[in-house]
Amino acid sequence: MKVLMHMAAWAIILGLPFYNFNRWDVPPEFVWFFYTLVIINGLIFYGNYLILIPRYFLRNRRLKYYITALILAVSMFFLALISNNLVFDNSRRESPERPMRDRLENRAENTPREGRRRILRLPFGPMSIYNFTFNALVFTVFAFGLKVLERHAESEKRQKELEKEKLNSELAFLKNQISPHFFFNTLNNIYSLIGINTRDSQDAVLKLSRLMRYLLYESEQSENRLSDEIDFMNNYIDLMRLRLSDKVKLNLSFPDKFENVIIPPLLFISVIENAFKHGISYREKSFIDIKMEVSREMINFRCENSLVTKSENENSDKAGIGLENLRKRLALLFPGKHELKIEKNKSTFSVSIVIFLL
Repeated sequence: MKVLMHMAAWAIILGLPFYNFNRWDVPPEFVWFFYTLVIINGLIFYGNYLILIPRYFLRNRRLKYYITALILAVSMFFLALISNNLVFDNSRRESPERPMRDRLENRAENTPREGRRRILRLPFGPMSIYNFTFNALVFTVFAFGLKVLERHAESEKRQKELEKEKLNSELAFLKNQISPHFFFNTLNNIYSLIGINTRDSQDAVLKLSRLMRYLLYESEQSENRLSDEIDFMNNYIDLMRLRLSDKVKLNLSFPDKFENVIIPPLLFISVIENAFKHGISYREKSFIDIKMEVSREMINFRCENSLVTKSENENSDKAGIGLENLRKRLALLFPGKHELKIEKNKSTFSVSIVIFLL
């Protein structure tokens, strides 16, 4: 794409003179000298764009860049001066009896094309230092600006790739956060159910298989339907119910019907896992309240649970790992379009997530 853009730009530069050539009676030496200047300016542009700027300026070797850029400009000045002399000296040798100006005036007066304007003087006079310096500076600045913009675009592209890799690694980490002990405990609970209630044990095995399938395959995608995410959370919660005592009160409120919303996978599971891991007690009454509201404009998720003593929960110090992971993911996925509130007091812990979809 970059090469095609450069080719198109030079095609325009090289093709524009033909419009003027059709309006003016232009001698061949003018055409030759114009394209000589185009080549010289192209050497200045690409010398800076391809070599000097990336090799010296962008590597903080500024003094070396200024010296080499000056050497390039001076070299091109002498090349332009030599080209100017060669072109017009050859033109004078063709008709030495009359000066160049007289021959041009005569050629313009004898122009057969009606309406064609006359050239009474050279459009390119002898090359002056001032004119060449101005042209060289314009092409150098243009090359510098284009290279800096390209460098900035490449830097943004690399940053997005790094952020994507970071998201993937954090998603993999989040999968590992769902403790393997959960699967072992669930299997043990299912084993105990087999002799008591075959139907419930079969349902539990089915939910566990769906849970594992979502973790292993569907969560590999960058985005999933919210309905699939809710099914995953419901399966997880149903399996966690198998080990809950009567002292734990569980309240759930997920939407049954909502817009077909697309979200990143495993966005809320860390909050629910922390609630079950750190918010239930087997000695005293405890609770978990999970609620989600969905509209076209936003997703509102809230999870509140009781706090248990550290003696009952040996891993309470690790409770913030999943939430910190969630904080980073929300900042990367929904910059400026989310709210995360974490509140804690002596008896309760709550997490509120609002994601703005529009």
